[in-house]
Amino acid sequence: MTLPQDYDHRVYAGWLGKCIGVRFGAPVEGWTYEDIRDNLGELTTYVREDQGKIFKPDDDTAVPLVLIRALEDYGRSASAEQIGSTILNYIGDQHGTFWWGGYGVSTEHTAYLNLASGIPAPRSGSIQQNGAVVAEQIGGQIFSDIWGWVAPNDPARAADLAEKASSVTHDGNGIYGGRFIAALVSAAFSERDPLKLIQTGLAQIPTGSEYARVVNAVLDFHRENPADWHAAYAHLKANFGYDRYPGIVHIIPNAGVVVLGLLYGGGDFSRTLQITNRCGWDTDCNVGNVGAIMGTALGVDGIDESWRIPMNDVLVASSLIGTRNLLTIPQVADLFASIMVPKLHMAELPRPRYHFLYSGSTNGFSARGERGRAIHLDNHEQTLRTSIRKLNKKGDIRIFTRTYFRPSELSGNFYEACFTPLITPGEVIWAYVRIDANAPATIQAALYVYDDNHGVTHQAQAILLTPGDWESLLFQVPPLKDACLSEVGVVLRNTGEVWETGSAQLRSLTWMGEPDYETTFALERPESGGISQWTRLRGYWRLEDGAYHGSGVGECESYSGNIGWADYTLEATLVPLIGDYHNIHVRVRGAHKSYAFGLAPEGSIAFYKKEKTYQQVASAPFVWTHGERYHLRIDAKERNFAAVVTASDGTTQTLKWADSRYSYQQGQIGLSTWHGGHTRFELVRVKRL
Repeated sequence: MTLPQDYDHRVYAGWLGKCIGVRFGAPVEGWTYEDIRDNLGELTTYVREDQGKIFKPDDDTAVPLVLIRALEDYGRSASAEQIGSTILNYIGDQHGTFWWGGYGVSTEHTAYLNLASGIPAPRSGSIQQNGAVVAEQIGGQIFSDIWGWVAPNDPARAADLAEKASSVTHDGNGIYGGRFIAALVSAAFSERDPLKLIQTGLAQIPTGSEYARVVNAVLDFHRENPADWHAAYAHLKANFGYDRYPGIVHIIPNAGVVVLGLLYGGGDFSRTLQITNRCGWDTDCNVGNVGAIMGTALGVDGIDESWRIPMNDVLVASSLIGTRNLLTIPQVADLFASIMVPKLHMAELPRPRYHFLYSGSTNGFSARGERGRAIHLDNHEQTLRTSIRKLNKKGDIRIFTRTYFRPSELSGNFYEACFTPLITPGEVIWAYVRIDANAPATIQAALYVYDDNHGVTHQAQAILLTPGDWESLLFQVPPLKDACLSEVGVVLRNTGEVWETGSAQLRSLTWMGEPDYETTFALERPESGGISQWTRLRGYWRLEDGAYHGSGVGECESYSGNIGWADYTLEATLVPLIGDYHNIHVRVRGAHKSYAFGLAPEGSIAFYKKEKTYQQVASAPFVWTHGERYHLRIDAKERNFAAVVTASDGTTQTLKWADSRYSYQQGQIGLSTWHGGHTRFELVRVKRL
């Protein structure tokens, strides 16, 4: 495998292309060629349905960002069974991420329930298990671009990785579609010609398959009619249309559209996306695939700025890990690069959370002013440049990015994105900024965060900037109660003469450290089937009588915080209402990986460790009563866990345990009530040890 020198930049362009394609195609998903022709005409750019909103989560981008974690968790040779475990670990039980259309209807829903009931991958997605109609829908194709990015210039390996992943949920032509798309993305690192890319993909699927037949049919028609894509679509519809294949969204007609768009697009990014979208059918999937292929092949220079500006590099996903549901496109490229580090030897990894090394990247930043006007943001010499029209005395300009979204800010939320703030009280932020050499010597700068729950800004002590010089800014967010930090950035304030024209540059912004905050749930609100700042695995989680309630069958769990937290203390006040299990969790790494401590059956407290299933690892006697209030605390330090429970009458019990395997060194916090229980949680406190 040969890695191009610009590997990560090409991945950025490819993922950007996919996101553009998904956004372009989503509003007309399910429309026919005729619907689009008669109601929208040429359709050359984004429609206006989401104007003023953040583009919604979509399974075309959300699912790949779950699948890629298999390589992070299990290594670059992850098996189909391990990819299946990754799905169960990072996806909520029949909500979010996938289309949950019913067993035997939705391919992914069917495979998920198979996996959850103990049917292993790849049997979980096989024709033998589910039948050809379910197994050969479009999902195997639409989620497979990623395998080309982790196997650049190696189409055979990319196809093999795609087959393993696709086999978890699909079979037959569903797998061949995954192999085909992954091979094209892989080959696109060194080949731009759509015809040669398609031939590379054909070499990775069986020659006698229906998938190969539709690809060859489009190739043959294009050879005889290279200038008329409308006629090509008519030929495709007549011979491979939806009427010829069963199921909701079969892969074969849409595979034909992908090939048609690539051929008639002629190597031009915009034209390829436009033709693919105007063919109709599963538009977001098809346009996303061709966007990924052409973005990788052409790089960012081949993507017109008009596609990029509305995106602003923002990506909303959907998974159990709330801090992974608000990302930027550069951060996804960095994720792929981090997986490839042993090959890349990239000295600059790990990179800051927000940097501007990718050409044209803006990383989701915006600017606003009070008695000051920021008129333009762009990427200038690998920094974010904010052009300033005027900054008056006592005026300010804020250059910021969002760290939390309310669902109402999205253009839609069918895939039920739930967010956890990216930054929490207690963490330390730093950034590098510069104002131009002609700026007045009266400009101060400071880092800040905005608390959306209280409508309050928390800011560091400002420093005076020296025009033309880079300055380092530092801020430790103070401990806070009932906060929701939704914005982080730099504020520039003028204390003297008017700054008429100029610019400021941001080179990077990042944060790290342990949390220090408390929530009483008093300011939280219902969001996305749960509550703000928390995700849920399963169960009925809601605000009730001023507290956070969880109930339901099975292991009902809710998570918050950052998966990167290491050593910390978690405290919670709870009231057991029904049932035998009432727990708090530390080091949560998804639905299958965590440590728990809580009230247990037969008058006891217990520690549990979960590796797919929970095992009790330690216990002690403690008589507890339904309806009474208890305070639980657990200290997690390296492999050692120390817990204490205190009753309202002051009675206490302690329990200690050490994990000899030190399985989970970092993770979120969680709350749970199991097996028909109902628990009232009144307070949660997290702080560094």
